[in-house]
Amino acid sequence: MRKRIVSGMRPSGKLHLGHLYGALQNWKRLQDDYECFYFVADWHALTTEYADTSNIKENTLEMVVDWIAAGIDLEKNTIFVQSSVPEHAELNLLLAMMTPISWLERVPSYKEQREALSSKDLSTLGFLNYPLLQTADVLIYKANFVPVGIDQAPHIEFAREVARKFHFIYGNVFPEPQVLLTETAKLPGLDGRKMSKSYNNCIYLADPPEVITEKVRRMFTDPTRIRRTDPGHPDTCPVYFYHKLVSPREFLPQLHNECVTAKIGCTDCKRILAEHLVQVLTPHYRKRRELLANREKIREALALGAEYARSEAKKTMRQVRKAMKI
Repeated sequence: MRKRIVSGMRPSGKLHLGHLYGALQNWKRLQDDYECFYFVADWHALTTEYADTSNIKENTLEMVVDWIAAGIDLEKNTIFVQSSVPEHAELNLLLAMMTPISWLERVPSYKEQREALSSKDLSTLGFLNYPLLQTADVLIYKANFVPVGIDQAPHIEFAREVARKFHFIYGNVFPEPQVLLTETAKLPGLDGRKMSKSYNNCIYLADPPEVITEKVRRMFTDPTRIRRTDPGHPDTCPVYFYHKLVSPREFLPQLHNECVTAKIGCTDCKRILAEHLVQVLTPHYRKRRELLANREKIREALALGAEYARSEAKKTMRQVRKAMKI
């Protein structure tokens, strides 16, 4: 049997290039070698967006469309919506009975997100509990690996701690999940900061070619290059970072040399990047338009995925209840 992978995304809005290069391309590579469960984490969206749930259903559909357009194969993967498998909540509840509050409070992202989202009331049980719900998401499918960025690695260590405590009290049920670190670093946004919807600095996968071109035209470049004749520093320039992602590899040495010798200006460099980026993203853009024209097919695929996911989750819960003698 192939090893299992579990991963999910919150339906919090449009997906951008950071999602494509930071997660989806990795998911696509994994789908041929592992049994993959990829889910829409709509309950996790409630941890910060509980006051306005009006966009969750539409965001769910749009997000899954981007997954499929990026190459996540419905035939190779189990794709579903978290809330369609209520066993996630049952396991979360049972694990909560034995998980110390101090374990939740020390998760690094708990304090970080409370500070980053200080405009929202996050003094809720749901927000405090979200690392444990993530643990339930992973353990219920007996995942062997979880693909995450380095900032999410503590969440998987938390899941391993919870699994070990469960095993100590009740006996072995779950494999302890391992981290699979993603290969691509965080993408810079249009303003040089981390690409994030909250910063309004994203290139979205739903952007048409003309919008991508205009956004690239406005991108920040090397801040030390004041005049056209100044030598550039491509290795610290956000534009060159994107060239390394989307431009032909054989073109990069020439571009690097022309930048450091001031043979090419930032305007021309961005124009070339826009051409290459549009060329890379146009197939995705066309595919997502085709998929959105048949929304019912997407809903049917999610229902089928949830049916299989729930059958596997029920198997685990029978073992959990037996171990706990309840």
